[in-house]
Amino acid sequence: MNKRSGYISWDEYFMGVALLSARRSKDPNTQVGACIVNTKNKIVGAGYNGLPAGCSDDEFPWDKTGDFLNTKYPYICHAELNAILNNIGMDLHGCKIYTALFPCNECSKAIIQSGITEVIYLSDKYAGTDVFIASKKMLDTAGVTYRKVEARITELTLSYRENDV
Repeated sequence: MNKRSGYISWDEYFMGVALLSARRSKDPNTQVGACIVNTKNKIVGAGYNGLPAGCSDDEFPWDKTGDFLNTKYPYICHAELNAILNNIGMDLHGCKIYTALFPCNECSKAIIQSGITEVIYLSDKYAGTDVFIASKKMLDTAGVTYRKVEARITELTLSYRENDV
């Protein structure tokens, strides 16, 4: 008997973990997840965009527009930063991070400082804006590589039906 064919690649697997993590976000507009992987293809951190621990999702705003303090922007931790902060307590030098959206300039600072050496992203929909131009400039200067994920699949369905296992 031959091994099963059609299994997902490492990139598809880790991006899937990032996308699954994004499903934990309470943000009504944008759900982003991130997954950090070491050189042995072991997950060492994951995160999603949300409020810091101890800050209630019901007591802070989720608006995108309006007075700055009445929007989500001063309060939300991005997925990449949460994945770095939520790591299992190991040195992240040489790791790679999978993220649904290309990281902003603030997350790129944390990526660089943590020692992560590669960023794999699904979407770069804000390319060309100042924040993401700055992000790429810093990543390039620091020698952090980045690439769009190459997936053979367009979607992945998970089942929680007991008989599907």
